Formats: sequence, structure tokens, C-alpha cells
Amino acid sequence: MHYTGTCHCGAVAFAFDAELDELVRCDCSLCGKRNALMATVPKGNFRLTRGDQALRLYRWNSGVALHYFCGTCGIYVYHQRRSYPALLSVNACCIDGFDPESLPLRRVDGRSMTTVAAPDQ
Repeated sequence: MHYTGTCHCGAVAFAFDAELDELVRCDCSLCGKRNALMATVPKGNFRLTRGDQALRLYRWNSGVALHYFCGTCGIYVYHQRRSYPALLSVNACCIDGFDPESLPLRRVDGRSMTTVAAPDQ
């Protein structure tokens, strides 16, 4: 199925093709604070249609996962996963006309994921 979406202010827009069968909620320290419902999308099926310059990148822990948010409105848009870099997690609440309650929710125990100590620790 084809989907489109934007951040809150519209500066960032995207499109992707995927069959969504569930949403994911992670409770790691980052996901727990942003409280996002994430849709899993193959990286090759996702494209930015507007706003590459508006995106800001946030890295933490190992620095492998790439978390993108809009630099204007601050909305988390998507991230490239650390454990499965061929997959993106897209903020389902940013998908146009999509009802997040239409799919089952899978909870991920991110709190138990390993963290990487800072180099000076």
C-alpha cells in the first residue's frame, strides 16, 4: 500500500510503500520519552519528498541508529534502526489519514537492550 506523511509543520514530507501489519512501541530511554508508535518500513521503500534540509539528526548510545526529527516543529519523523539497518521505523502518527488504532500494537522491551558505555567510562 502507498502512504504519505508529514511532520506537524509540513516542512518534512515523505512517502513509502509497505504492507503494515502492526505498530511498535518501544520503552527504551529515547522512545519512552518521545512516545511514538512506529511502523516498520523497508529502507528502500521510503523516500523524502520534501524537507531534507529541515531534518535534524540525533544519535545516542552506540551512534549507529539514526534518529531524524524536524528542526522546525521538533516532531520525530523516522529512524534507521541499530539492530536492523535495512529497516526504518516511521512515526505512524505522521502518516496522512492513518488511524494508529487500526493495527495491533507490539511492545518492545527496549529498556533491556544493551547500552554502550561512553569512551571515558
